[in-house]
Amino acid sequence: MTEEEIYQRFMDWLRQTWWGLPESDYLVPLIKSHYTPGEASLLTGMPFSGKNLEELAEMKQMDPDELKRQLDRLAKKGLVFRTVQGDTVRYSLNDFFFIGRTAFWPGRIDALSKTLAPLHNQHYYHGGFEVFRHTETKGLRVLPIQEAIEDSRQILPYEEVVKVLDSIEYFSVSHCPCRHRKNLDLNFQNCTYPTEVCLHFDRLGRYIVENGMGREITRKEAEEILRHCAEIGLVHGISNQIERPDTICNCCKCCCIFLEAYYKLGHSMSLTPSNYRAHTNPQTCIGCGLCVKRCPMEALHLEDFPEAKGRVTVVAEGKELKNKTGRVTAANTDLCIGCGVCVYKCPTGSLKLQQHKPTQHPPQTARHWVMKFINEVQTARAQR
Repeated sequence: MTEEEIYQRFMDWLRQTWWGLPESDYLVPLIKSHYTPGEASLLTGMPFSGKNLEELAEMKQMDPDELKRQLDRLAKKGLVFRTVQGDTVRYSLNDFFFIGRTAFWPGRIDALSKTLAPLHNQHYYHGGFEVFRHTETKGLRVLPIQEAIEDSRQILPYEEVVKVLDSIEYFSVSHCPCRHRKNLDLNFQNCTYPTEVCLHFDRLGRYIVENGMGREITRKEAEEILRHCAEIGLVHGISNQIERPDTICNCCKCCCIFLEAYYKLGHSMSLTPSNYRAHTNPQTCIGCGLCVKRCPMEALHLEDFPEAKGRVTVVAEGKELKNKTGRVTAANTDLCIGCGVCVYKCPTGSLKLQQHKPTQHPPQTARHWVMKFINEVQTARAQR
């Protein structure tokens, strides 16, 4: 079998995942950069759900020890998922959407990473992310900054960061794959936000740490990362499911695949919004414009409000802040995703997140998410 035939068979196999294998001129170079011909041959037919070594050795007609050696090496490359349950080790083939993350979680700046980054970037811009254009079920939903919510009694458990963290046993942090691949690509200006802010939990977190793609942290360290990201204006994006979320990203609009899809690919949505929207109080706003600068969706703007000019608002410890411009902030709730980034740093507390009706619940599990995603994609294709 020729090398081209090996890769073609492997790509046909990858197309059977939930994500498929979006076509672009950059796809084949990407595949060849990620997988050697031998790896592509070995992984063709590899199950996408976990199988133990004995099952795989029989399937591949290979010596179990040799297969284990190869699969462990591929797990460290992020091409295979490896989990340990008691005395049983299971392996599965990672889909190509996942590969776009594993390649950059470690934050490496080696030759392979520098080769992969521009290929992934161009694949993204030229069809690689097109499938998400037709879905409202995004891979991440907004986790609102808790301090930004006006009435904390109304917070749903899956939108309350404390309760989310309470459900987690194992914490890890990796580099943001979106930000890191942009920073490795000479076609883009370096993003100034920190990269080591991508949080992963439990099964996924253990896989990442065991295979050198991140490091274990404590819950306190995870909370500190979230607090710092809120301070600097990053959006918390959590796995879009209620049970067992495995990721909290901290996203900027210049690099995040979902936010950038809204701005540069013409998608109608970015992340799935939270159940809150920003509301303003023109009676206390001093028109400083900080919220306008921080908003990731450009959902805020300053409006003329002449009677506010010169008005003083008293804040903490009796400090007086004056409206010097005669302008106040106004919000477009149709654009707002309910992240709370604007609210968090408002000097006068003139912005709050208020509950948005009707309440939209995320899928219950990761499996439900996949089923909903596939249904939306199929429906959109049938309507075209």
